[in-house]
Amino acid sequence: MSEQPASYRDVFAVREYRHLFAANLLSLIGDQLTAVALSFLVYARSGSPLLAALTFAGSYATWVIGGPLLSVFADRLPRRRVLLVGDLARAAIVLLMLIPGIGVWTLVAMAFVANLFRPPFQSARASLMPDILHGDRYTVANGLDNIVAEITQVAGFALGGLLVAAGSAQTVLAADAATFLLSAALIATGLRGSAAATRATAQPSGSWWAETTAGARVVFADRTLRSYLLLFWLSCLVYAAEGVAAPLAAEYGAGAWTGGLLLAAMPAGVAVGGVLLTRVCAPRLRQRIMLPLALLSCAVLLPIAARPPLAVVLTLFFVSGLAGSFSIPLNALFGRAVPAAYRARAFGVAMSGLCAVQGLAMFAAGAAAEWLRPTLVVGGAGLAATVAVGVVAASWPRVTEPVPVPVAA
Repeated sequence: MSEQPASYRDVFAVREYRHLFAANLLSLIGDQLTAVALSFLVYARSGSPLLAALTFAGSYATWVIGGPLLSVFADRLPRRRVLLVGDLARAAIVLLMLIPGIGVWTLVAMAFVANLFRPPFQSARASLMPDILHGDRYTVANGLDNIVAEITQVAGFALGGLLVAAGSAQTVLAADAATFLLSAALIATGLRGSAAATRATAQPSGSWWAETTAGARVVFADRTLRSYLLLFWLSCLVYAAEGVAAPLAAEYGAGAWTGGLLLAAMPAGVAVGGVLLTRVCAPRLRQRIMLPLALLSCAVLLPIAARPPLAVVLTLFFVSGLAGSFSIPLNALFGRAVPAAYRARAFGVAMSGLCAVQGLAMFAAGAAAEWLRPTLVVGGAGLAATVAVGVVAASWPRVTEPVPVPVAA
């Protein structure tokens, strides 16, 4: 393994990645615009905060449902085709939302269906990455994608709000459909018609249920993959802090602006950490510091239980995100270790579990904050995450073991 990290120039020298990167960026922007525009549109027509929140939260719920179920298509069909269908279907559904007089509940249902195309799209894209990027390029590209995703999440919400304020939700939806169409054009012109992964996935392994659960069986039957996934999931217990951002700001006598800073601190740390890990650290160093960083990302929140000054809380949140960038090299290890024929389903399992862990952690934090002060809740989440990550680290595999291919019943 080379001790020199790949450069961004090395990564963008790969034509297929350039197209995948631009297409993914447009799709991410489209996802954010859809979430903002529809939440405004549904609230304007119904006056119901619950319906608006339900519309907004649909993108997360579809990962829990669609991750394991729909990622099968990304393993059974040519992945280029899955990407194209995902973009074109979302563009068509968003355009249908522009029909005048469409009912609120129909809008909510259409938003849910549109979001169902996101898991197979992202799983297919993640599965293609190890095939088109070799060596350290794959890890650096993962870091770049992570940085872009964090920035897009913040900028997309802000841009969507500005566009709605400047025009209308319908205008934003039209722009959203255009992003998906442009993404599809980039995929159609930039990716080969057939990829190696397509040949590896030509033979179905059994019933639909067997196909759906194959990803989970591959991951959890192998000690190495299981350890990778558990480390990723359990370290994300710290995102319980996002569930109490508003009451945490109120505990310090602050308002929405401070709550926004608290929510932005961790993603900002992840973005900075991603640059440092992929552009400064050598490949071997990344692997050596991965476990210490995972523990630090959780343990750094423990002092918040003592209610330090707000500036310290913001700093600790940022440091937690900075250390949390360990997930970038971890993701690369996971992607390379999964057999190509099951890669999309394995990524689907990883993402659906992540959404479930984050959602449950936020819900638990909110419930605990009904009786405990938010700083104590955040510190408690840091403690729980530190203990959980410590257990995984204690049994961390030293040697990569072969991944068994499950046999359908």
